[in-house]
Amino acid sequence: MQENIKDKVIRIGTRGSKLALWQAEHVAEKLQAAGLHTELVIISTKGDQVLDRSLDKIGSKGVFTEELEISLRDGSIDIAVHSAKDVQSTIPDDLELVAFMEREKVNDVILSFDPDFKLERDSTAVIGTSSTRRKALLKKHYPNVTTAESRGNLQTRLRKLEEKQFDALMLAFAGVYRMGYDNLIVHTFPEDEFVPAAGQGSVAVECAKNLEPELKAAIKNALDHPDTHVCLVAERAFLRTMEGGCSIPSFALATLTDEGVSITGGIVSLDGKTLLQQTMTAPTEEAEAIGVQLANDTLRSGGEEILSSIKRERSEI
Repeated sequence: MQENIKDKVIRIGTRGSKLALWQAEHVAEKLQAAGLHTELVIISTKGDQVLDRSLDKIGSKGVFTEELEISLRDGSIDIAVHSAKDVQSTIPDDLELVAFMEREKVNDVILSFDPDFKLERDSTAVIGTSSTRRKALLKKHYPNVTTAESRGNLQTRLRKLEEKQFDALMLAFAGVYRMGYDNLIVHTFPEDEFVPAAGQGSVAVECAKNLEPELKAAIKNALDHPDTHVCLVAERAFLRTMEGGCSIPSFALATLTDEGVSITGGIVSLDGKTLLQQTMTAPTEEAEAIGVQLANDTLRSGGEEILSSIKRERSEI
């Protein structure tokens, strides 16, 4: 590694929530272990500022990433750290995702302060979630459950749970575990039934394409997890082809098998009545192609109608 790279301070852009800071500090530790110097730069995003509306009503792609991307362009930060599931499906041409970090367990989970809380098929509980996908899948599998909006960081949501604004809270295991609240988990959804959002459980690292090549290579070598990278290439290709973001109830999960990369993905209607889900497998070098193929098959099999219905419903609001 050249001396000028070792001497450079890598400015890491991050949102200011406790979970975002955990992720950024995790990135910093990995870079420091590789002999690089780091500094955290906290940036507030639209998704952090607008908390009185659900994500699908904010009406902007990249609600948790746009301000970070502006800072990448103007050079005030060198890399931006995101939850991979929050990254918009299409990255601007002048930016790139340089690394996907090793994935945590991908499952959705239920949290409750009542250790005896049980989610049964006929449950009538009120569950807090801000995810369109989770709301729709709950309607599919637990039709008597009611969902309540729960925007805000993890600590804010837990306060709402403590205030009994809902009976339980539905979140991704990864964030719950990283924040040390896994003792509150009372139910874990099987990932083949509640397929997670594309990228769930991984941390994505973004940079400007014109970042110094040697520095970019050093960052990638320190942070990227090759197996996770292959899986997220497939999942993001699916998401991009579906033209879906946080506000669309689509889902995708890729895993590595002896045959290569296997991806399960699909979409569910907002009322939970129509669920399209299938699995495809391909050699790892075809990870992107198989994600695209799965999305196109899903669209042809009724996905287009579901997306059109969602757009119509939202235009009437």
